[in-house]
Amino acid sequence: MSAAEADWTSAVGLLAAYDEVVLACHVGPDGDALGSMLALGIALRDRGTKVRASFGSEPFEVPAAYTGLPGLDLLVPVAQIPEAPGLLVIFDTGSIDRLGALADRVPAAADVLVIDHHVSNTRFGTVNLVDVDAAATAVVVVELLDRLGLPLTAEIAAPVYTGLVTDTGSFKYAGTTPAVHELAARLLATGIRHDLISRDIWDNASFGYVQLLGAACARAVLEPAAVAGLGLVWTTVTDADLTATGLALSDVEGVIDVVRTAREAEVAAVLKHDPADGWLKVSTRSKGAVDVGAVCGSLGGGGHRFAAGFTSGDDIDGTLDQLRAALAAAPHLPV
Repeated sequence: MSAAEADWTSAVGLLAAYDEVVLACHVGPDGDALGSMLALGIALRDRGTKVRASFGSEPFEVPAAYTGLPGLDLLVPVAQIPEAPGLLVIFDTGSIDRLGALADRVPAAADVLVIDHHVSNTRFGTVNLVDVDAAATAVVVVELLDRLGLPLTAEIAAPVYTGLVTDTGSFKYAGTTPAVHELAARLLATGIRHDLISRDIWDNASFGYVQLLGAACARAVLEPAAVAGLGLVWTTVTDADLTATGLALSDVEGVIDVVRTAREAEVAAVLKHDPADGWLKVSTRSKGAVDVGAVCGSLGGGGHRFAAGFTSGDDIDGTLDQLRAALAAAPHLPV
């Protein structure tokens, strides 16, 4: 469902009313969260607005895949974000708790504009610009820029393209429409180096990551009878893996994209142990026959129909039991 015209009008009005804004996105930002935030931040700064952007992760570090993006100079640590912002704009974040250390800024802000495309969004803003038909939050940002009359420069197009390709799996995921490719063409026409952006995201791993990927794939388990016979493949990333390779959780998001290629399984899952809190961070992918966004939502998480996740305080066996049960109960989608 597209955002209502009244929501667009309200969003444009808010951004016109403030000469200083704070931008935020969810913890452990992915390409769409960070790209969407930086794109709007650059555009607002170029028109003379004072912009500060942040995310509530500890430690406060940009994932390596996105360190070449324009606009990173807009980012400041949480401590430099006002306790009571005038206008707080939040990107790609379905609920307040996903803001981590920035969650307390939401009730304190005078106005909160939420920009998102997740079905699971809880509409926690004073204005909610949520377009669940959009392939990425970055798509919503481009329409907002157009409505604001702000130009789509190459500096803005690069983070938008990052958001678009990460949330469409480089245009591989179901739901990639002709409009998505039309937007990609528009972005490429600005002169961005899409090849370098894609290389940074998918083809620029450390040797330690290659070793970790090998270990995770060697542990992979195939359960052909799971998901009502459609098949489940899963593996784990352990504390020992991270310690041995010197990697952080944000460095291993791509493991799921390799595990999901097993043709015998409709659904893939990677269970990653978070050294910071001891919980399991579970990433899931579907090839199109199961709505893993709804499955993960039933387990306290959320995401997209075919790419989603949740967090579990249980051990691996208990977490897998919960996931298997939720997948067994999930209706199959037409493919």
